[in-house]
Amino acid sequence: MAGGIPFRKMHGLGNDFVVFDARRAPLVLSEAQAARVADRHFGVGCDQVVVLLPPPAGADVAVRFFNADGSAAEACGNATRCIARLLFAETGKTAVTIRSVVGDLLAHDAGGGLITVDMGAPRLRWRDIPLAREMDTLALDYALGPLSAPAAVSMGNPHVVFFVAEADAIDLAALGPRIERDPLFPARTNVQVVQVLPDGSLRHRIWERGAGATLASGSSACAVIVAAVRRGVIAGRAAPLHQPGGTLQMAWREADGHVLMTGPASESFTGELDPGLLEV
Repeated sequence: MAGGIPFRKMHGLGNDFVVFDARRAPLVLSEAQAARVADRHFGVGCDQVVVLLPPPAGADVAVRFFNADGSAAEACGNATRCIARLLFAETGKTAVTIRSVVGDLLAHDAGGGLITVDMGAPRLRWRDIPLAREMDTLALDYALGPLSAPAAVSMGNPHVVFFVAEADAIDLAALGPRIERDPLFPARTNVQVVQVLPDGSLRHRIWERGAGATLASGSSACAVIVAAVRRGVIAGRAAPLHQPGGTLQMAWREADGHVLMTGPASESFTGELDPGLLEV
């Protein structure tokens, strides 16, 4: 298409992204334009829109994330793996640094088609989540329907993690949007529902802030492993985490408090966007 805007469609375990490369040709998206791109009926369709920006000093690329509703997202672990895959192919490197608005994310090739991302240290103070008032982030004084006493974690973006007996029994479509927008969470929140399985692994369902129910979420997985370790519901500091789209290997490293996430990243197709789509 003459004058079309190139993009890539990528995903990590079904958590899907439209990726624009603005490193050489500038592309500035408004929230309304990002939402139009993410629309599964009128746009390309995705959970998040990703824009690659020229690399700042000390990093291989800078990146900006948008949720499906056009709002800004501070972090996106699955998209970070996808970006790392692109950089590995471009540069021949096996380790890259990706600059996000909340800091540097370090990714390396883990072999076998898997990529490990150091997602940094979680933030656990109530002001850092953020919450509207002071509360113990290990077990919030909060309940809605069958869900109660979640742990709160920030991975640069806010999360609440509910541990339940049966994850599939929770009506996340009904409860997720209500929790996301509860006044307790002034920046809204991602919602995690987690079941501890007999083998010590975790079954995990996600309501993502600004996107709704998603098949996978990397930053959500990070919040879950942190909450699981803090609550003592798993042995040790690592566990497989089974999301609807597949499994991530998660670990909360004791030495420096950083969370490590390992999983695949895939490209679905490339295309060109009609510039008229951005006329909103």
